[in-house]
Amino acid sequence: MKQVMNQAMKAKEVEKHRKAVLRMEMDYELATLFEAIEEDNEQKKKQCKQKLERIRNELLRLKAL
Repeated sequence: MKQVMNQAMKAKEVEKHRKAVLRMEMDYELATLFEAIEEDNEQKKKQCKQKLERIRNELLRLKAL
């Protein structure tokens, strides 16, 4: 029973860490998107939007949004 509890706590910690990493990735991609908009770089904007959509989907899956 104790082992199951430890595994559950470890899984929650891993999930918490993953959410924090995803939020940092999202901040970075938003900054990159802002630069692409300023540069009027359509290809870079498209790539950033795709990455942001992937991050958003994962955060929704983790119920962090």
